[in-house]
Amino acid sequence: MPGRRRERRAQAAYPRTARVNEVLREVVADALERMADVDDRLRLVTVTGVETAPDLSRATVYLSSMTQPATDALTAQRAQLQMAIARQVRLKRTPQLQFEPDPSVAHGQRVEEILRHLHSDPAWGDDPEGGTEADPEDGTEADTEDDPGSDA
Repeated sequence: MPGRRRERRAQAAYPRTARVNEVLREVVADALERMADVDDRLRLVTVTGVETAPDLSRATVYLSSMTQPATDALTAQRAQLQMAIARQVRLKRTPQLQFEPDPSVAHGQRVEEILRHLHSDPAWGDDPEGGTEADPEDGTEADTEDDPGSDA
């Protein structure tokens, strides 16, 4: 029977909370997809991740878009989502769900906004330190510092 112990230890290399997070993400996403067929407020809601407390008492579900109608629908459907988890996942206790917008989505939108601004600004390639500038006539870079090798 010592082989069974080794198998369990090998599986423990992937933390339990990470495994629980992934299973809960799949279960909640599937349940929300079915609920979206009935409740239009949940149509554009996408589960991006789940973070579970180490004691499994709470789980924060991160969503890609959280409009006020979607938040109201999720609050109303919280018990049904927890029941879906209890039916499909074998856990000592079913975590209480909390819903939050995914901060990485907002961060990604901010990065895109900055990149859009940089590309729309005609001087976005200029070096404020005076290193190189774009030559407006031929589109090549011209050195703005004195070149010690030039005979001018």
